[in-house]
Order: sequence, then C-alpha cells, then structure tokens
Amino acid sequence: MSALRACKQALPRQPLGKAFNAARAFSTETPPAKAQEQQPEIAPAPPRDVVTADILSGAPGELRHRSVRIFQPTRSTTQSGTGKSHRWRIDWDILPGGGRWENPLMGWASSADYMQGTRLSFRSKEDAVHFAEKQGWDYFVQEPEVKRIPPKNYSENFLYRPNKLRIVRTK
Repeated sequence: MSALRACKQALPRQPLGKAFNAARAFSTETPPAKAQEQQPEIAPAPPRDVVTADILSGAPGELRHRSVRIFQPTRSTTQSGTGKSHRWRIDWDILPGGGRWENPLMGWASSADYMQGTRLSFRSKEDAVHFAEKQGWDYFVQEPEVKRIPPKNYSENFLYRPNKLRIVRTK
C-alpha cells in the first residue's frame, strides 16, 4: 500500500477545472460555427464516360456483338412469395445458329451456345445497365409488368342480395 501512496504523491495534482479543459482539447467534437467555416464546399465528381472492359476481360470476341436482355424476373408460379423477384437479371438471347441437337444417349437437349445457361443477377436496373455498357454489350431493358392485386373481401360471400338464390337445393 505504501508504494501506491508514494506514486500518488509523486504525481502533480491538477484542479478539476483544468483536467476537464485538457480532456476537452482532445475531444473530436467541434462547435458548429467553426465547422462550417473550416470545411470547404465539396464539389461533386464530374460524370465519366464508361470505358468498355471487353478487351481487358479476356472474354471471347463473339460476345461483343451479342445482345443481352435486362429484366426483372417474375415470381415462381409454384410459390406465393415474392422472393428473388426484386433483383434484376441479365440473360443472353438465343444464338440463331446455336447448333442445337438432341443428345443420342440421354435424349437431353444440347447446344453449342455456351452462354445460354449463364445468368447474372444485380440489385438494381442501373447496376445491370452499367455492367452491360462496361462490357460493351448491346442490351435492351424489358420493363416489369405492374403487379395488380384485385381487392378481395371475404364478407362479400355472405352479403344479402335480393332476388338471388344463395342456397342451392338439390332435391
């Protein structure tokens, strides 16, 4: 205990006000008036032209002249949820001379088009368009259909309407 007491006595004591001001000097907060004067106005970045990356990407030259479709897929008909239908997808058009044939062993449909099974997914339409422009691909955007849900009211089934037979008698 005596060593601790000796260390405390060796350190100079400051009044509470000076210690508080010293701690305030290291604070990251600045007064609002000074902050506005010190910060210069931030200029937005100038728009840049899209530089195509098809030459640097190593993709085959045949892809340069193919068109892609940018679309938002509809929900699966077997599901009632809307999962994965809010994303945008890039899909390649079918190659006209794609060399399709039926596999003689299994009967599967085969194709010489190596891009027909490739799908790219994006979070927004703008991201997909930017990617297609950057790759140098011709593209067209297929806008999604407006989802219209008809109003349904369960109480309409039991609403009284005069001159309408509600109970069907079979005997």
